Amino acid sequence: MTHSPHTLLINPTITSRSSARFPLSLLHLSASLDKFGSSQIIDGNVDRDIVGETLRALEGGSFDTVGISVMGGPQIAPSIDVSKAIRERFPSMPIIWGGYFPTLYADTALAAPYVDYAVRGQGEDSLPELVSAISRGAQPEALAKIGSLSWRNDGAVVHNPNRRYTMSDAGLVLPYDKLGDPRRYLARTFLGRRTAAHQASIGCRFRCTFCGVNAMFGGTTVLPGASRLERDLSYLKYEVGADSIQFFDHNFFDREVDMIPLLEVMAKLEMPWWCYARSDALLNLSESTWKLVRKSKLRMAYVGAESPSGAMLKEIRKGTRPDQTLEVAELCRRNGVIPELSFMVAPPENTEEETEHTFEFIRELKRINPQSEIIVYIYTPLPESSKHESDRGKRSSMALLDLNGEPVVFPSTPEGWMEKRWVDYACHADAPWLTDKLRNRIHDFVTVLRCRFPTVQDLRSPPWAKRSLSIMAGWRYRRGNYDKPWELNLANKLVRLRMPQVSGL
Repeated sequence: MTHSPHTLLINPTITSRSSARFPLSLLHLSASLDKFGSSQIIDGNVDRDIVGETLRALEGGSFDTVGISVMGGPQIAPSIDVSKAIRERFPSMPIIWGGYFPTLYADTALAAPYVDYAVRGQGEDSLPELVSAISRGAQPEALAKIGSLSWRNDGAVVHNPNRRYTMSDAGLVLPYDKLGDPRRYLARTFLGRRTAAHQASIGCRFRCTFCGVNAMFGGTTVLPGASRLERDLSYLKYEVGADSIQFFDHNFFDREVDMIPLLEVMAKLEMPWWCYARSDALLNLSESTWKLVRKSKLRMAYVGAESPSGAMLKEIRKGTRPDQTLEVAELCRRNGVIPELSFMVAPPENTEEETEHTFEFIRELKRINPQSEIIVYIYTPLPESSKHESDRGKRSSMALLDLNGEPVVFPSTPEGWMEKRWVDYACHADAPWLTDKLRNRIHDFVTVLRCRFPTVQDLRSPPWAKRSLSIMAGWRYRRGNYDKPWELNLANKLVRLRMPQVSGL
């Protein structure tokens, strides 16, 4: 009798219970695993004692493997904690890391004694193949055939070739029932009272050198069929009770001809929604398509503006221009869509000049469209070894030097990425080449900006408090006096305005 592999999938804690969203990656993996075996999901964002819940599950069930979805930044610590606990209590249990971190840092992940395998990129095909191979004894010949797998063979790390990315089976239905009551993942946001997270498309056609999506997908984009999108969103709307959608797509808008069927579905369901987009894609839409966009109730589009410098945008292979950022702010204003524009300041070269230039550009955007939401990050590029294999060594990147002029050396172990400076780096909150003066300058500008223009996403702060902070920050913003806004820092301790770059929707 053939054995059906049983896999435990874990999403380590990264956010508060009230901010928990569907663990979409694990739902897709679970659906794929269940075609050939069975699986169970533990979501640390809901089950707060992630180590205890995991050990209790392993003690009570006959699992063949454990798969852990690992992000960088603040999620790396709980990922290590749960992996170490499994290794100590169940030393022979195979532990598989997948997701963003092992995709970018496969060698680093496999440097840990508590990681046996790393699945890079999309795992819907690779993980079931790996679990099946493990259940049959994990013979090297079998492991070598699994695309996008990194593993050890006689102590040496082996990186199998990347596999081609595909949209999962059109008939695949996500097993929301494995999460208990799926309604507990609906959240009150500015979009609606019961906002659900969903992912329709994967990947992005563009190859920005700083972007983890390009590092994972290498310029591939796969869009869903309209019938599948309608089926999935209809379930969320009519069965779960969602009244709005936050798309976790890497880039929802692509070529217009491909977008029209999807927008027709959104226009039919009329659920307010938020998504990622590019300025050039939005500018290329015809008026008839914008009519669909308006009917679909798109409320906000997150657009990576990145920089007001054409040279910088060319350096990072963004593929857009600064004038397109200005144009899309005006276009969104006319169509009732709020553009959420993100910028990367303090690059390794011309650090202070580029930062000040960005501040002035942001002010120009706010003059064109005062409703524009602005998010400011520190530019923290990926190391060369983390780029997609098709991009490595093709063009020289900016030299990454610290304040002493020494080359930046990235951590070689998961524990190294737990250090605050590297958590901040992964979250685009700090970089080794920043001086204290510039770090404070950026912080002060962001403080004045977000107080002068509180985000519409903030439902927690009372309207009177936001109005008061906006008035308080008014004189500083008008005069460009951002230095040491002590009164705003004090007020923020009392009001605690929402910061989209930290908490999102």
